[in-house]
Amino acid sequence: MTDYEGAMEVMDNLVETRERGYVCATPVHALMVAQDDHEMMSALHGATMVVPDGMPLVWASNLLGESLEDRVYGPELMRRYCQRSAERGHRVWLYGGRDQGTLVQLALSLRRNHPDIQIVGGYSPPFRPLGDQEESEIVDQINEARPDVLWVGIGVPKQEKWMAHMRDRLDVPVMCGVGAAFDFHAGRIPMAPRWMQDNGLEWAYRIAQEPGRLLPRYLYYNPRFLVSFARQYLAER
Repeated sequence: MTDYEGAMEVMDNLVETRERGYVCATPVHALMVAQDDHEMMSALHGATMVVPDGMPLVWASNLLGESLEDRVYGPELMRRYCQRSAERGHRVWLYGGRDQGTLVQLALSLRRNHPDIQIVGGYSPPFRPLGDQEESEIVDQINEARPDVLWVGIGVPKQEKWMAHMRDRLDVPVMCGVGAAFDFHAGRIPMAPRWMQDNGLEWAYRIAQEPGRLLPRYLYYNPRFLVSFARQYLAER
């Protein structure tokens, strides 16, 4: 239950102490996946911080007695903390993207928007699981670069599970899973207008962009979230 500034203070503290941790920017989809996926639930419970990525989570939290004014949206958290990283000299590594071309576009975009940012490496993994040797090679690459912040954009629930699995192997104080932020900041997919984001309508905009992939997800998980929330709300009242 926090805002952007509070989340970034936690990330700053991890960088300063070099304590290994990871942050999950979590929308409704991720929370509902965790209800059926024990590994995903374990990854969320093991995170340093899980922040409310979607407006429905903000509204639900406030109905349960919290006083959140806004969500902590993964792409916006990435934008803000990349600016802070540029100002403070944090070293940044990028893990994700649909392909290497998207990752290159992301790096170019970040350098254009944050001229002093230090991007010290990146990798766009294949969609299949990595073999043991491939995983060890990536671990060596990341640790040799000694990043302060590792942004992870490989989608839910892969990114949460990956961060939980890799935390003890990577000498990185901050890993942060931000989902589609890589595509947004690379310019591959446009973000919803601000008014749609503020009113919880981003899902409609995203469905219009990728109906085949996203419509089944929303039709399955959103009603389940409403039912689960209603049960919790009635129980607490």
